[in-house]
Amino acid sequence: MMAAVLSSKKMTKKIFEIDDLVELKAYLMRHDDVDALRRYLLSEFVRRVRYRNADEWNEAVRLCECLAIVGWGSHEPLEAVRGSYFNGNPNTWFADRNGVTHYFDAVWSKRRQGMAIDYELSHFHYDSRVEACGSGIGDVQDRSLCSQRNWIAKNPVRLMRGLANCYENSKAVIESMEQDLRPALDRRMRPELYGDALNKIILNCSFSFYDNDHCKTNYIIADEALNLRSKDLYPALLTMYSEKEIDDNGYYLRPRFTYGPFRKDTGTVRVNIVFEKEFSELPHDRQKQLLCDYIIHAVSTTGKRLARKITYDFALLTDDLCAILAEWRAMDLLNHDSGQRT
Repeated sequence: MMAAVLSSKKMTKKIFEIDDLVELKAYLMRHDDVDALRRYLLSEFVRRVRYRNADEWNEAVRLCECLAIVGWGSHEPLEAVRGSYFNGNPNTWFADRNGVTHYFDAVWSKRRQGMAIDYELSHFHYDSRVEACGSGIGDVQDRSLCSQRNWIAKNPVRLMRGLANCYENSKAVIESMEQDLRPALDRRMRPELYGDALNKIILNCSFSFYDNDHCKTNYIIADEALNLRSKDLYPALLTMYSEKEIDDNGYYLRPRFTYGPFRKDTGTVRVNIVFEKEFSELPHDRQKQLLCDYIIHAVSTTGKRLARKITYDFALLTDDLCAILAEWRAMDLLNHDSGQRT
C-alpha cells in the first residue's frame, strides 16, 4: 500500500512537471491499467474542484488535460476554462459540452503581489443550485492562470449576441435563435467526427436598434468589394450621410462579416456578423432565412480560411449545420412571438 501511495505521489508530481501535451500523452499511455489511472486522476481532480489559489487551479487544469487524454469514463467530461468576467478580471470555471458550469466558478482579483480569488463574485455550482461563496480575497499568488489546451468535444458553432438590444420585430426570431437553435446545435452537432484541431467558431451577432436618442445603433452594410479598413469606415460613411444624419440615426458603417484570427492556443476563431435596420422590418420567416444564410456563409468562409492551417472536416460540419438550420427555419415562432406577427 505504501509503495502504491508513493507511486501515486510520484505520478502526480510527474504530471504537473510535464508541460508538453504530446509528452504528457506518451507518459500516460505507458500505464497498462487505464481504468485504474482514470480513477486516480478523477480522485485528484475532485480534490481540486474547489481550488483556493492559482496553483490549485492550474493543477486542476492539468488533470482535466490528462482526463481528456485517457477519457472521463462514466464521469461527464469537463473542460477547465479561463475567461473574463464582466469587469475584465479573469474568470475560471469547469464547463460541460453544453456550456453548463460545474463546481467552482471563480472571479479573480489582480493584486499587487499577484492573483487571488474574489469570493464575493464567485460561486459554487451544485446539481440543482448555485451557492454564493461569501466575501473576502483568497490566497495571493504571483502565477498565471492556465486554460485547458486539449478541449473536450462539443458543438463548435457558438452563437452569441453582441448587444441585447434589437428592434421589436426581431425579438421573436432572436429569442428562438437563443432558446431553440442553440440547444439544437449543442444536441445534434457531431464534434467527435469533425476532428480536434478546432474548438469554437464564435459567431457574434449584433442587431440594429433604436431605444431612444441616447441609445441607438443602426448598421449600414459596407460594400465588401471596397475592402475598407477600420479607419476608413467613418470617412466612407460621411460620403453617404451628413454628420447630423449619422448622429440622429446612430449610423455605423460596418462590413457584414468580420473574421478574426485563428487562435491556435484556444482553437478559437471569432466572426462578427452585423444586421441592418431593414433586416428587422422583414417578415419573421425571411429574417430566419437570412440569419441561416449568414451563419452558413460565416462557417463556410471560416472553413476555407483555415483549410491549409488545420486538419478538420468542415464539409461534414457544414452538412450537419445546414440540416439543423433547415429544421429551425421550419419551426413556428408562436412561442416566441413577442414582436409583431407578419
